[in-house]
Amino acid sequence: MKTALNPDVESALRPLSGRAISHVFLVACGGSLSIMQGGKYFIDRHSAKLSSDLFNADEFVCRDPKRLGPDALVILCSQTGTTSETVRAAEHARGKGALTIAMTLDPVSPLAKACEFTLAYQASYTTGIAIDAADSNYAVLYMLLAGLLRITDGVDLTGPLLTSLSALQPAIYRAHQVFAGRFASFAPRFRDKSAIYALASGPAYGAAYSFSTCVLMEMQWYDSQAIHANEFFHGPFEVVDENAAFIVLVGSDETRRLSERARDFLLRFGSRDNILVLDSDELDLTAIDRRFQTYLLPLVFFDTLWKFAYRLADLRGRPMLEGRRYMKKITGY
Repeated sequence: MKTALNPDVESALRPLSGRAISHVFLVACGGSLSIMQGGKYFIDRHSAKLSSDLFNADEFVCRDPKRLGPDALVILCSQTGTTSETVRAAEHARGKGALTIAMTLDPVSPLAKACEFTLAYQASYTTGIAIDAADSNYAVLYMLLAGLLRITDGVDLTGPLLTSLSALQPAIYRAHQVFAGRFASFAPRFRDKSAIYALASGPAYGAAYSFSTCVLMEMQWYDSQAIHANEFFHGPFEVVDENAAFIVLVGSDETRRLSERARDFLLRFGSRDNILVLDSDELDLTAIDRRFQTYLLPLVFFDTLWKFAYRLADLRGRPMLEGRRYMKKITGY
């Protein structure tokens, strides 16, 4: 049962109390960038004092935003802490006088050394070791942002957040049970597809992005694309036919109607056998505070979809992490 913010989160928050922070930059690459979607949504919805931006790490350096300066907080994430673009972004931010906070599995990594503060987290996807989701990257990010909000806006959501994080892992276990039968049915149908699209809106878009980019493309070599539920109607819906394969994540946040609209279109013009829908309304999230359900759902969705990915991998005779051709295998690119 979590009753307090992590010690390293508290350490990072202390200097913020005496510093006029007005802008937050959320910076990363790939799967680490995907979690930042929920972080920006949280800031946008709950802070009247903070503005925020979400950046791919190297574009952050290239674009060099004028807002980047002493009144900026830059939160950077890399699983290994060795992502060169993210390390470079941290060094660039510090050079502009911004306060930098690293999120990483390795507290002595290059990214950790490049930042003033480091928040360690745990991840089962890369280590293979089971964790409590309350210690995940999502959890650590929300603890930091809730603490920041307490400082800047005088709004304290840390209590309900900690209660919600304590209830998160049981909610994930229940979600696995809800979706297990569906995954067993859809895996054989999706096995030989050439393309699988992931569709979502709001914070859940981060889970769709990560699953499409870092799992379906990176690990299983499907043609894939994460499509925002409203952007779907501005071009992408033209690919829909009886054979088109989609994964639709329907969240509980204010953008839910966007995903419902796209889901309904897919079920009308596509084949129900090829439209895998994961809906938050099917899940028992009652122990999670209503204010945080929307932000923690991406982790619930992704954790369950990870099981689906392994079902696909087994049927296709393709490994997951071990089968990649380039990632962590080559240098000099």
